[in-house]
Amino acid sequence: MSMLLVTGGAGFIGSNVVAALNDAGRSDVAVCDVLGHAGKWQNLAKRQLADIVPPADLPEWLDGRKLDAIIHLGAISDTMATDGDLVIETNFRLSMRLLDWCAANRTPLIYASSAATYGDGTKGFRDDPSIEALKALRPLNLYGWSKHLFDLAIAERAARGKALPPQWAGLKFFNVFGPNEYHKGAMMSVLARRFDDVKAGRPVQLFKSDRDGIADGDQRRDFIYVDDAVRVVMWLLASPLVSGLFNVGTGRARSFRELMTAAWSALGGPPRIEYVDMPEAMRDSYQYFTQSEVGRLQHAGYNGGFTPLEDAVHAYIKGFLDRPDRFR
Repeated sequence: MSMLLVTGGAGFIGSNVVAALNDAGRSDVAVCDVLGHAGKWQNLAKRQLADIVPPADLPEWLDGRKLDAIIHLGAISDTMATDGDLVIETNFRLSMRLLDWCAANRTPLIYASSAATYGDGTKGFRDDPSIEALKALRPLNLYGWSKHLFDLAIAERAARGKALPPQWAGLKFFNVFGPNEYHKGAMMSVLARRFDDVKAGRPVQLFKSDRDGIADGDQRRDFIYVDDAVRVVMWLLASPLVSGLFNVGTGRARSFRELMTAAWSALGGPPRIEYVDMPEAMRDSYQYFTQSEVGRLQHAGYNGGFTPLEDAVHAYIKGFLDRPDRFR
């Protein structure tokens, strides 16, 4: 019996991938995740699943099983996380065990990396999979480092001709936003966190800049709508000959001010923004600019395109945030 496994499938990107798989006619989808007590189950409430597997039971569950692919999105994604042992066990060592299993069982592995691996961006945002290029990167936080370690490990196996899955693809997601991110708390997009203020006409607070030449609120990110990120995953599932490390972003950096202005525009009101000092604890690890280079993904054959920021914000607000049921 064939089946797909989505780790982190109750999370933000994972639950949107599960939704896309269901929409494509697949109900043979197993989710590996911790549901917890924060209402994360609601991300899957409209879905049909073959199984829900606690992470601690995953090795036993995998034993002797045949899968069409593993989509590995499960991780501690908090960029402010400080428990190094827990983050490495969850984000790196579990990924290595899944890599070994997929190589031994000839199962495709599509996994989430992160733009956090690029650090402050001084080395650029080119998804060069060479060991030399990867070793030059300096992530700014524990989460980014844990993802970077796995990118390095799989790149070294590829360079040395060691055992790998028949297809492997690492996706360096940039700033993904969209429905089903509500359980993430402080790690939600600023749009989701501040939507109720926008709706009520209250001012929204953005960070002041402490860098010359960068205006308050003009810190920039490569914001990508979750539907676009999911399309890349679905394309890879349908393209078994494509392997590699790929940026998943729009290729265009936009400011937080533009993001929130688009939210007011979607609701037909004038923007109200206040600027506040950035917390001291964030200043050394805060990225002022991210912008993906998407050439490798396009060269590999992906032509799905990316939604412009204003259109994505409008779709998110009108389709989810401004409705009684915000879940996909």
